[in-house]
Amino acid sequence: MTVRLSPGDAAPDFTLPDAHGEPVALAGLRGSKVILYFYPRAATPGCTTQACDFRDNMASFDAEGYRVLGISPDAPAALERFAQNEGLGFPLLSDEDHAVAEAYGAWGEKKNYGKVYEGLIRSTVVLDEQGTVSLVQYNVRAKGHVAKLRRDLGLDT
Repeated sequence: MTVRLSPGDAAPDFTLPDAHGEPVALAGLRGSKVILYFYPRAATPGCTTQACDFRDNMASFDAEGYRVLGISPDAPAALERFAQNEGLGFPLLSDEDHAVAEAYGAWGEKKNYGKVYEGLIRSTVVLDEQGTVSLVQYNVRAKGHVAKLRRDLGLDT
């Protein structure tokens, strides 16, 4: 059974390599609001749609003090190609052993065309400046998710 986070929970700490292999520690982002979005695989249609939606909304997230981090089980080299090809201006982090996804409740049982398997559950977790979960969304759809997230965060006023 996958453990899921709820608002008010302390965010599990982590350090993951970015697309260039450089370590990014969640602890280093304290003092900033953080949007962690977990996606299954770089350069696939749904993940590209979602990443480009975040890219296209970065100015408004930046203006409200949010840092966006994308996390997937892809290797850093795949993340680097994806970021370059799509002009993504935010960090993509490599969680190859999916330990961080598991800690955040974004790894678990999935069903596709009648098959049951373990995999990444498209999810978004928003943290406040102290590293506490303020909003969590599991099983989100790639298309339209960023618009819904903006509404839920009160950015569309």
